Amino acid sequence: MKKIFSPGYRQHYFEGYSIGLNPFLEFNYAKRNEAFIAGFDSGRSDYERMNGCISDGIPQCIVTNKILEDFLMAGLLGLSIDTEGYTSHQMNLIAKWYQSGVEKYEPNQSIALFELLEKNGIQIN
Repeated sequence: MKKIFSPGYRQHYFEGYSIGLNPFLEFNYAKRNEAFIAGFDSGRSDYERMNGCISDGIPQCIVTNKILEDFLMAGLLGLSIDTEGYTSHQMNLIAKWYQSGVEKYEPNQSIALFELLEKNGIQIN
């Protein structure tokens, strides 16, 4: 049985994942082990799911899970979003996340949150 949960496997997997997730980095052939390859494939798959195929070019703006969460939060708070610099592939994904937030938008909660933030010196434009 393979020890896929061992610290060594995890380390190689996450190293491969982070390289796969970064479109500017290429596969490191010096690290040919199962964990690294699995991580790289998973990271590259996640990148291409959010940003489109690398063979189509690297977009001006890179979408990450954090970016998608920001768009979800903007929808939840009823904020407008700036979509300049995103490709149509990215916009389809962003629209789903933003719409998910909009569907859960409750103006009274947003007003209370904005008042709390303003009370603490945080301005939301």
